[in-house]
Amino acid sequence: MLNQSIGYYRDIHFEYPEIDLKPDLPLNNFSGVARVTRTPQGILVQGKFQGETPSECVRCLNGFQQPLQTDFSELYAFDERSITDSGLLLPEDANLEMEELVREYMLIEMPMTPVCTPDCIGLCSVCGQNLNEELCEHYRQEQRES
Repeated sequence: MLNQSIGYYRDIHFEYPEIDLKPDLPLNNFSGVARVTRTPQGILVQGKFQGETPSECVRCLNGFQQPLQTDFSELYAFDERSITDSGLLLPEDANLEMEELVREYMLIEMPMTPVCTPDCIGLCSVCGQNLNEELCEHYRQEQRES
């Protein structure tokens, strides 16, 4: 890439059934593409990735696969003059390690309150019954009163 003319680009496709973005983000069905472009200031990486990570529903406490998707653009600058707010410099060996970058962008997409399905009822506040599986008497009584 370094010896290519300005504007030269290459698309790099990724597809992994499972990948572990260290230290804390396991992903399933991970796929995406990174467009790597030679610019006058450095190497521009435009990424579009998706995957699923194990999560726990805040309403019913059941585990489920949380879908994540991210799009980003970051410049790996050739020198300090061209560096952006991200602070990314092209390493001396010119090999881009994108694992940390993809991990950070995927973590940003993680919802603060993950929910297994939009219509999840959750747990009974009295007996703890998962109301998605079976309605308890406490829930029925509350519905009658409202």
